[in-house]
Amino acid sequence: MNCIIVDDEPLAREEMQALIKEVSEIEILGKFPNAPAALSFLKVNEIDLIFLDIEMPMVTGLEFAAQLPKQALTIFTTAYPQYALKSYELDAIDYLLKPIEKNRLQKAIKKAEVYKQLLSDNTEKNTIETNTADFLLIKSDRKFHRINFSDIKFIEGLKDYVVIYVGNQKLITAMNLKTIHQKIPQHLFLRVSKSYVVNIGYIDSFDHRSIYLGEFEVPLGDVYKKDFFTIYAGGALDPENE
Repeated sequence: MNCIIVDDEPLAREEMQALIKEVSEIEILGKFPNAPAALSFLKVNEIDLIFLDIEMPMVTGLEFAAQLPKQALTIFTTAYPQYALKSYELDAIDYLLKPIEKNRLQKAIKKAEVYKQLLSDNTEKNTIETNTADFLLIKSDRKFHRINFSDIKFIEGLKDYVVIYVGNQKLITAMNLKTIHQKIPQHLFLRVSKSYVVNIGYIDSFDHRSIYLGEFEVPLGDVYKKDFFTIYAGGALDPENE
């Protein structure tokens, strides 16, 4: 797996390179001070992963991310936590807040490696054959598998696919999040951001920015916050009052 680093601060680029080398064996193909320079490199090189700063001159990281090829995975790096939700709307793999901690970087890289494998052409993509009131019937490797709705923790939209989290499994299906949300019980699953649908039965806790399901943290989008607070919290909390 390879990567590039895009950050307008020279010291930040050097620190990120050193951290990556310390926690991972992924190959660093280049470091760039701005989005146009990185885009020129991407036109002639295939990249797996991009560590991308958000606050940059000329073109911001968010604007640049919208132009990236579909196969490129993105991890945002920034000192501004208010950009977190926006980054997930752009199919970012993760969001690292500066100063970046080693264990947090390592976790993000491992997640990127898993998703690269899931999205690779060699990985069979499951198809949903049908759905009932209680389960999805998924076809994988010429076999049919019954996935009970009660076993699904949450569903994540990623590029042109969705990843269904069932127990310790991740099932990737060629379908967008809106379509699969229409096939599952609305009283059991809530859309909580552009990229996530969660099973309310697995929610452990939440705050004004995130929902926590065991070891997983799912972002809570502003557009969906009011409905979530009304349905899950019974309207007892004000979504605007943090």
